[in-house]
Amino acid sequence: MRELNPMTNFQRAASRSTLAAFLALAAFLALAAFLVFRAMSAATLPEGLSKYRNFVLGTDLSIVAGQAGADPSQAKVIHRRPALIQELEWRPPYLGSSSQPEPVKEMILSFYYGKLFRIEVNYDRYETEGLTAEDFIDAISAIYGPAARPTIPIKVAPGVYGDQEEILAQWQDSQHRFDLIRSSYGPTFRLVGVMKRMEAPAQAATLEAKRLDGQESPQREAARIASEEEAAKTKLEKARLANKPKFRP
Repeated sequence: MRELNPMTNFQRAASRSTLAAFLALAAFLALAAFLVFRAMSAATLPEGLSKYRNFVLGTDLSIVAGQAGADPSQAKVIHRRPALIQELEWRPPYLGSSSQPEPVKEMILSFYYGKLFRIEVNYDRYETEGLTAEDFIDAISAIYGPAARPTIPIKVAPGVYGDQEEILAQWQDSQHRFDLIRSSYGPTFRLVGVMKRMEAPAQAATLEAKRLDGQESPQREAARIASEEEAAKTKLEKARLANKPKFRP
């Protein structure tokens, strides 16, 4: 019996070409699937911890003021030395009874040398009435990802009215951190976000400014009293000069 002719060089080349084309197509489809998956995953990932709504930590005061609908000159100077620390308050505009409820009562935006380093969000106790700590954590986690919860309560400094406060949950990365804080007054909740690399220098500057203020307080008080006394004497002398010519016993 006559053997079949072996595969010609042309056929072998065609076979290799077909295999190479198939492998190239498979690689292309795998890459396309990967890119689509990555795009879909990115669309569902939580937002970065660098921002709260439209306010981005590290942004210049002039830009933040514009976003808040304010003038940079409206920023309140908290301390000028040893570092410039300013605050800008933001409150949601009143849009009438038909507008969507706004849970934020106010925000305090803090700046270190003109850069936004801290965002304090105070929630309205009436707009959030009945919400539990879990409700807050779930809603915030939908934006920033899973929360880290302290195994034991983390106490923070007493509030303005002496109310006790504790950190319930934290969200952080290498550069930013957000703390959910509950106050015993109300109770009320607030969310505080910071830029880590600016937080420590700003806190140190605040402590030093308070020390300097306390050290110079007696001199400033003495100067204030002296100024008020001099103003009173000037006013009295002006009245004397106006009344003396008119006086008749």
